Amino acid sequence: MAMSVVTTQPGMALLAPGVKTEMWTSGICDCFEDMQTCCLGFWCPCCLACQVTSGFGESHCLPLLDCISGGMISPTTLALRSSLRERYRIQGSIADDCCMIFWCSSCSWCQMARELKARRTAVQQTTTTTTFLHHASPGVMYPPQQPYGMQATPGAEQCVPLLA
Repeated sequence: MAMSVVTTQPGMALLAPGVKTEMWTSGICDCFEDMQTCCLGFWCPCCLACQVTSGFGESHCLPLLDCISGGMISPTTLALRSSLRERYRIQGSIADDCCMIFWCSSCSWCQMARELKARRTAVQQTTTTTTFLHHASPGVMYPPQQPYGMQATPGAEQCVPLLA
């Protein structure tokens, strides 16, 4: 009877910090997934770029620097796209980003806008609220108190302001 030796134990694999495991939530040409963003990117790409930059946490005026750069590849667009990929650990490279921006800058901005919208929606869906109960003594719990000036309406799950 042959015996086999276990050299590694099953467990959780840890990834190095720089490993990118995610994919874009939409493709570069998936404009039909979000027609509002697509139309904004087609008819007013500067507005979309300012909106995406602001949604990413940067100054909404940052894309205006691309107008004075004079290069074939917009440095602000490249920096923002690369930063977005790094933040969300999306697979890709600077070379991929350069190609996307060079061949279709508007599509690239639309893809970034859809990505931010998808990530924001995912965060909102996972956010929960917690109610803390006050303990007067061990084993005795009271319902949470209403904020000052608010009174619970009987049979309803909302608060109405008290009139003075």
